[in-house]
Amino acid sequence: GTFSVPSGASTGIYEAYELRDNDKSRYNGKGVLKAKENVNTIINDALFNMDIFDQEKIDETLIRLDGTDNKRLLGANAILGVSIACAKAAANAKKIELYEYLSFKNENNLVTPTMNVINGGVHALNNLDIQEFMIVPINFTTIHKAIERCVKVFNTLKSILKENNSSSIGYGDEGGFAPNLK
Repeated sequence: GTFSVPSGASTGIYEAYELRDNDKSRYNGKGVLKAKENVNTIINDALFNMDIFDQEKIDETLIRLDGTDNKRLLGANAILGVSIACAKAAANAKKIELYEYLSFKNENNLVTPTMNVINGGVHALNNLDIQEFMIVPINFTTIHKAIERCVKVFNTLKSILKENNSSSIGYGDEGGFAPNLK
């Protein structure tokens, strides 16, 4: 299994630590050779010969191995990538999709979408400290109805912001509105 770990602009006090090399001559200091080395040595040694179908033990081992609250030692980017790659490997071995493997045999699981509606923090040029305000549609019978409700809320919010804000609303890095709010 493989997994590509996303990188974000977030550096808040509650964020998991993204281990970077800080070598300004490579990728402006954003290289991940340290995280890669941790995967290929420390993490590999700890997980070698572990049962690929025991995701809970894999994740517990990764957490214990790092030993910090914010994944600062090994890097959340290394830990997340390995965890999900293991889950994908297990799903591939069973010849099923990852979401099926992670559904824990509950056939009634419906993916619940989330939608980013307002950005703040480092994701927007506004006065908000909170990075993202998300909405989560619940109690819908189909994914289509859930997404339709999110779109309705998003567009209603846009109308409200336009009515109450004479200047341009603007958008944040991740697609949410970026108004200045009191």
